[in-house]
Amino acid sequence: MIITKAGRRMFPAMRVKISGLDPHQQYYIAMDIVPVDNKRYRYVYHSSKWMVAGNADSPVPPRVYIHPDSPASGETWMRQVISFDKLKLTNNELDDQGHIILHSMHKYQPRVHVIRKDCGDDLSPIKPIPSGEGVKAFSFPETVFTTVTAYQNQQITRLKIDRNPFAKGFRDSGRNRMGLEALVESYAFWRPSLRTLTFEDIPGIPKQGDFKTLKNLHSPLKLSNCWST
Repeated sequence: MIITKAGRRMFPAMRVKISGLDPHQQYYIAMDIVPVDNKRYRYVYHSSKWMVAGNADSPVPPRVYIHPDSPASGETWMRQVISFDKLKLTNNELDDQGHIILHSMHKYQPRVHVIRKDCGDDLSPIKPIPSGEGVKAFSFPETVFTTVTAYQNQQITRLKIDRNPFAKGFRDSGRNRMGLEALVESYAFWRPSLRTLTFEDIPGIPKQGDFKTLKNLHSPLKLSNCWST
């Protein structure tokens, strides 16, 4: 995933669909991006692989992207696909535009948070996500990405330029698309299967970490990833 000083939109964009909310309750929807491990990586061209290059850089200031439709009723959130297409990534640690700050050549995992309004009083773009029974987090392993300032693989460059609506200036309209279409089909993440996570509140079984169940839900909360291209 490309990151720049000025801020670059994520592509593919993250899109999710939620079910199981209380239709009359108000919720915030937010996203943060956390390191997968404490390693720094480099790309080895002769083997076309990412290899560990050392320890991770020092942590960056926490940033949270709060969906601009927040807060909204559960009914509103459940009847739409929620898109994070306006979220931008930067490697500028002094950024004052509210972009998510990341280090280049590190692996990260996006997390989507459903936050009941009464638990979101301390929600801020520059603070960690609040914790509590009214907060539920979801992550999808297929959305893990490595940050770069320039694509390390020419096939990925071609794929993203052809499909990213914000990269029209890089396209050659006369280019033969047959080879590219075959390339697109070869990437597993291009058409991922729909993944749905369901966490039911079973009495007597404690929930841990990201899997705490929201109170007052009419049905188990579900969140599906639509890893958009």
